[in-house]
Amino acid sequence: QVQLVESGGGLVQPGGSLRLSCAASGLTFSNYAMSWYRQAPGKERDLVATISRSGGNTNYDDSVKGRFTISRDNAKNTMYLQMNSLKPEDTAVYYCYVQIIRAYWGQGTQVTVSS
Repeated sequence: QVQLVESGGGLVQPGGSLRLSCAASGLTFSNYAMSWYRQAPGKERDLVATISRSGGNTNYDDSVKGRFTISRDNAKNTMYLQMNSLKPEDTAVYYCYVQIIRAYWGQGTQVTVSS
């Protein structure tokens, strides 16, 4: 029943911005911490950011600190990732994640940063 659907990816030039969304269903959204992961071709899937149930606590990988902001709107069952000052090394498929006994993954949304 749990479903996570990412959107908002696309092509942007270095220094540009994108806002990713993750729409969740099949769960009481506000009961769970959520995360964004990303995976580039030929590389491992890495944790980007995590947000607590209420949104009051956040955690970021060092590579995105000061550039990315994770947030959530529990009334809309949606999590966001605002990405600013994008770099080519940010190019990856970005995935929404939640663990409820088992892990659930969204299908991913492609972000490409290129000049």
